[in-house]
Amino acid sequence: MIDVVVYNREGQEVESLKLDESIFGGYVRYPLLKQAIVMYHANRRVGTASTKSRGMVAGSTRKLFRQKGTGNARVGNRRTGKRVGGGVTFAKTGRDFGRAMPKNQRRLARDSALLAKFKAGNVVVVNELNFEAPKTRDFAEMLSNLKINRSCLVTVNEHDENLYKSARNVPKVDVLVVADLNAGDICNRQKMLFTKEAFLSLINRGSEGN
Repeated sequence: MIDVVVYNREGQEVESLKLDESIFGGYVRYPLLKQAIVMYHANRRVGTASTKSRGMVAGSTRKLFRQKGTGNARVGNRRTGKRVGGGVTFAKTGRDFGRAMPKNQRRLARDSALLAKFKAGNVVVVNELNFEAPKTRDFAEMLSNLKINRSCLVTVNEHDENLYKSARNVPKVDVLVVADLNAGDICNRQKMLFTKEAFLSLINRGSEGN
């Protein structure tokens, strides 16, 4: 069992919760986690880089001058990659770098990423994150009270527009709904900040999944 401390927005300890490791599979599946991270990074690649080959460049295909007897080095046509304005010898073409994983593997990778965060002590749970109006200063002050001074993934149970607007100007901080958690976003940030509601929802989802 892992002890999870719940804080208020002033950084004071409010209560303590117990987390059963078996909810997230009991151990961290590092090979599967690496596979998922590689997939998420690959799916973010655009793959639109392209250059013109000699077949795409405008120009005559006629040989510029005869092969022998001129005293010059032999050359081909104007489109060759050796000449200025010619095509690229090994031209780049648009490609899809995307990868795929089965749904169950993605879920196991997400659980492994979460379990690794909990074991490393990089998860903070706060009792509530309600903002009456968007206020970046209040959000930054709350992070300071919770001693979160590095990149952070804020996880909430439902989308909150005021919270999102309060956090969007803070560097290296993302806000995500608990239902949208994935291994790529979890591993991309040093710390995780859960609301108590989102944390309990995550535990319940894990219990139902097992």
